[in-house]
Amino acid sequence: MTARATTPAARPAPVLPDLTLEHSLAGTHRARVGAGSGPLLVAGMDEVGRGALAGPVSVGVVVVRMPDDGPHPAVRDSKALSAKRRTALVPEILAWGAAAAVGHAEPGEIDRYGITAALALAGRRAWHRVAADLGRTPDLLLLDGRDNWLPKAPAPLCGALAPGPGAVHLQVKADATCASVAAASILAKVERDGLMTGLAEAFPAYGWEGNKGYGAAAHRLAISAQGPSPYHRMSWNLGLGAAPVGEQAEWTA
Repeated sequence: MTARATTPAARPAPVLPDLTLEHSLAGTHRARVGAGSGPLLVAGMDEVGRGALAGPVSVGVVVVRMPDDGPHPAVRDSKALSAKRRTALVPEILAWGAAAAVGHAEPGEIDRYGITAALALAGRRAWHRVAADLGRTPDLLLLDGRDNWLPKAPAPLCGALAPGPGAVHLQVKADATCASVAAASILAKVERDGLMTGLAEAFPAYGWEGNKGYGAAAHRLAISAQGPSPYHRMSWNLGLGAAPVGEQAEWTA
């Protein structure tokens, strides 16, 4: 009996992030606060660079009006896209969002305050920029993850910034399911990668144009051979013998 050839089943197309959760959150918020019938501003936020050895930690924010009045860009979690595709999506995201921004906290701020406080500082800086562009703060924030780290920003550095969000919804893997957060992750990734590529021209030994400041083997070897640069996080384990692993103790007000 002759075996019959079989055709491999086609893989299902990946499910792209959409605005389902953003719509739901806007409806719940409207009902709770008694907002009128006009559109609400929902902000998606995500970070990149938390685990790098060098360079800033960066936070992206993209604000959308709910209900959204048109198709959104075909965004995905930034880690699932090529660098070329991420870059191509940036102008689409900027044209789509009501406002968008990326905030940064520098290595010295990470060393002084700890990574969580520095991450919050970068987020507050991004939030301030979108609030300034909009003329008001968004109605609510959709934040990737389980922890609302935004209130942990160093108070002395936030005095001139817009107030933080009053309503925050945490969503694990939001960058894979929520279009506003996926868009924010792309903006943050593209901007931070561009910064690290630019710094690589001045500090070519570390290979930042490829590793973007993360702990690749060649990067660690260069630190051992050359020593750290001004853009390394000295509170990290850089393989120099005395640095603590991970981060300093968290800053508290």
